[in-house]
Amino acid sequence: MPKFSDKSAARLATCHPDIQAVLNEVIKYRDCTILEGVRTIETQQHYVETGRSQTMNSKHLKQDDGYSHAVDVAKWPVDWEDLKAFALFAGYFLGTAEQMRLDGRITHRFRWGGDWDSDGATTDHSFFDGPHFELVK
Repeated sequence: MPKFSDKSAARLATCHPDIQAVLNEVIKYRDCTILEGVRTIETQQHYVETGRSQTMNSKHLKQDDGYSHAVDVAKWPVDWEDLKAFALFAGYFLGTAEQMRLDGRITHRFRWGGDWDSDGATTDHSFFDGPHFELVK
């Protein structure tokens, strides 16, 4: 059974408990790595300046509850050229999250950075962020 590296576990610990719960379930069945949880304002500014992010209102910034409300995660090993792998992983993540929400184990829904409006279409967006998942109220 896969498990998170110490580095991934430390990054995951900066994320909202619902994110932690979903990914602790996902890792039981899909090997993955946590690329980023909480970000500093300086890091976010750099990402906006270099085009890696579109907003300074990122859910990766520490929120009022002290956690990041976003996570960047990818299947392990990461192949940045395999965009379909990001979509397959997203389906698994989102399905797991929805089942956990319906079971009452988490309270939030999630949005994936490959389908910002959650309509099931990935080609109607100008910014693809395959590893990104965030809480939706």
